[in-house]
Amino acid sequence: MNQIIVLASGIVFIFYGLLCLITNHMKVEFERYQLARFRRTIGVLELLGGIGLLGGLYYPLLLIIASAGLTVLMLLGTLIRIKTKDPVWEIIPAFSLMLLNAYILTRVIYF
Repeated sequence: MNQIIVLASGIVFIFYGLLCLITNHMKVEFERYQLARFRRTIGVLELLGGIGLLGGLYYPLLLIIASAGLTVLMLLGTLIRIKTKDPVWEIIPAFSLMLLNAYILTRVIYF
């Protein structure tokens, strides 16, 4: 079960990382958040985090690093969306991914 969760989160972050790097929609979103200069960095971090989660299925230390980094990244994403007064349904994905990666992190550290 935990491997499926890690796999799903990894795929989601690879997908979002690529979207962040290549789509015009994400360019507009980052401009709206006044974070346009960080879009590529965040896209690369999401992409590397997703790859790290997948690699972490074989290397637990990599899973710890990737899930911790993605938890922090999604915490910041949630806070940015709250700050910009986005509707709750737009905050839920970042918040859910933060919780999911926090869960992954705690499962690796404590079990």
